[in-house]
Amino acid sequence: MMFDDRRARRQANRAFDHGEGVTRYRMRQKAVSFGDDYWVDDASGEHVYKVNGKVLRLRRTWSIEDRQGNRVARVQSRPVRIKDSMEIEDAAGNRIALVKQALVGPVRDRWRIKRNSGEDLRVRGSVLDHEYTVERGGIKVAEVSKKWFRLRDTYGLDVADTTDHATILAAAIAIDAMTHPGT
Repeated sequence: MMFDDRRARRQANRAFDHGEGVTRYRMRQKAVSFGDDYWVDDASGEHVYKVNGKVLRLRRTWSIEDRQGNRVARVQSRPVRIKDSMEIEDAAGNRIALVKQALVGPVRDRWRIKRNSGEDLRVRGSVLDHEYTVERGGIKVAEVSKKWFRLRDTYGLDVADTTDHATILAAAIAIDAMTHPGT
């Protein structure tokens, strides 16, 4: 039984690595500056999501909108917390996830995405270098990497089609904001 689970995870991860059922987005590094608005593009260069950094607020806030200007998610810092964390809200303003950085822990497994419904996600790899994966139950659901782009301030975000893209995009923005504070 356990052998079959490992085999299924290995097959799913191999399919992900080959781009099967995956959508690729292009992001700017340190694009989470306050007040900055920028577009997240798909693999063909088309604008897919607009990220709007809000200024003059007590909390660091980024609103993610689709091409038509409809909010699909929002990322907000949680001030006055011992552990650095950011909330992800859906379009209606309901909290759907919490991105948390471990207070102490090994460098390669310091992040969790605690979802209100469904299994939590783990972040593995180097978030400082934008080279990490997001996993659910040992299966890759997203991968962040700079290796796909020659531009210095650009990185890619591959998301499995079976995963909520807005939540993963919001989590990547939250991790970038917590990893590179003050940008």
